[in-house]
Amino acid sequence: MVLRWLMRLVIGVILLLLAVYIGLWWMARTASVSTHGSVDPGEGNIMVPSARTRSWAERSALTDSLVAHWASLEVGDWQEDGKVGVPRVLLGKLASNKDIEFVNAYLRERQPRGTVGSTGPFHPDGDYDFTLAGLTLILHGFGNRPELLYPETADHIVNVLMTEEGGIPKVHTPRILGLPLRDTENHILMTEGSRYLKNRWKALHGDKAPKYDNETNGLETWLLDYLSGIERAGFYEYNAIPYDGYTLTALLNLEAFAAEPVRMAARRILDRANWEYALSSLSFRRFPPFRRQPQQAKGSRLDAQYHTDLMKAWLSLAGIEGLTIHEGKHHALWVPLTSYRPPDAVVEWVIRKPTSYYIQMGHGRDGSPEIYSGGPGYLITAGGVSNDWARQCVARPTTLILEDGAMDLKDLLHVAGPGDKYREWNNTGVHENFAVAAGPVSIPAGWKPAAENHAWRIFNRANQHIAVHSSDDVGIFCLLPEGDPGTLLAQLTAANADAKALASRFQWPQGPAITYDIHAPKNQWVIVGVDGKPVDRDHGKWPLMRGNVPGWSR
Repeated sequence: MVLRWLMRLVIGVILLLLAVYIGLWWMARTASVSTHGSVDPGEGNIMVPSARTRSWAERSALTDSLVAHWASLEVGDWQEDGKVGVPRVLLGKLASNKDIEFVNAYLRERQPRGTVGSTGPFHPDGDYDFTLAGLTLILHGFGNRPELLYPETADHIVNVLMTEEGGIPKVHTPRILGLPLRDTENHILMTEGSRYLKNRWKALHGDKAPKYDNETNGLETWLLDYLSGIERAGFYEYNAIPYDGYTLTALLNLEAFAAEPVRMAARRILDRANWEYALSSLSFRRFPPFRRQPQQAKGSRLDAQYHTDLMKAWLSLAGIEGLTIHEGKHHALWVPLTSYRPPDAVVEWVIRKPTSYYIQMGHGRDGSPEIYSGGPGYLITAGGVSNDWARQCVARPTTLILEDGAMDLKDLLHVAGPGDKYREWNNTGVHENFAVAAGPVSIPAGWKPAAENHAWRIFNRANQHIAVHSSDDVGIFCLLPEGDPGTLLAQLTAANADAKALASRFQWPQGPAITYDIHAPKNQWVIVGVDGKPVDRDHGKWPLMRGNVPGWSR
């Protein structure tokens, strides 16, 4: 009897474990990181610029300082610092023709320091793809200049240090029990971009082995399909801190050194990413929602993303002076060493917003939408939502960025809520020149109202007229036309005579009414209707970019 019950218990445990494994397998297989590229939300009605007529300088004070910075450093320990620092130091020395004998000897004495893919408890020696991305730039950037990178050094890099070759990509995380969870796009782009460009180097330098022919070994077809997935669905790791820099530099390698079909696919992705940056930033400052590294949620600097540092390096070559890099020197170094330059319109809109505009960017069912209302001298940024089961999305306060030099959230007018837990927020309540959320408005120190009453305060800041309504439960700010503050206050108060109604409705003095639900479920846009007409609230189905950008709206 005991034996029979013991056998039943064992069988039950086995069936339970099998059920758990099947459940985990299904979750891994259907997770958005595994299916993201198959999603097609549509491009939307905003065109992405591609025209390039601008003449670019080959160097600038900023790019010279980047190269000099890395060239001046001593080479660190390969095992400890070979992931990021060592390849950059070697690149800096090669680019400045410094310590050439040492650089070549150092590289020839090295062996692979790990394996590719995300690190984890069962894969502690991962992240070698970070090293490969730097080695790829060293090889292709200097391998045809034998006075700098000696032929025997180039051979050692491509034959020993660059470990990934052939036509079979590694797309899954280093597997635990065989679960088919796809690795994240920064790892895949660095790994497979390096594989592709190793193959290409070997083929271009006379190696006829079939595994190095990217067209016949299947890798080019696979890589084009993967890049097409990013084009269709946007970045999975949108605005990720710190991953955006590694994704962008991996794409810069492909844009500079790949065969034409892959090169142009990488360029299209970079063009869209930089156009999105231009529309979601003001004077190299932005504060968007993001996915991955939720521990970065406490960050409050407006220039903390590495995309900003790349953009500064590019625009320094367009003649913008006085720019400095905050923390992203390791990514900005790619700009003077690769060929990509942004389209004309991106440069123009980064430098100055020529007109008012309004855009919505979709990131799918379990991503946060991005919503921006901007124009000359101002940018309203929606904080978004955090509604993914993996708890990787970060919602942020909704902000007003002005041309006042503010570099930290505390110096911005902003609103969020309810409470102070970002996972509980639905901070999508942004419409044209208007923002609302379920919490009080935070007003920076030193802001003094030009006019105020029981319901509203009017501020004149940086050539903008800003109205604020704030209580414990609802916060509103909006931009008003030019005018006398007292007159603007009277008009706004008359249009919204019942202050309690502001919890769900706002009336522009000479315009439409906006209705909203500040406690909307996180899968719905807070805005309910405009001028009595309902709006599309299902932001999980929003296209990559839609709205009104004069000159760029279809």
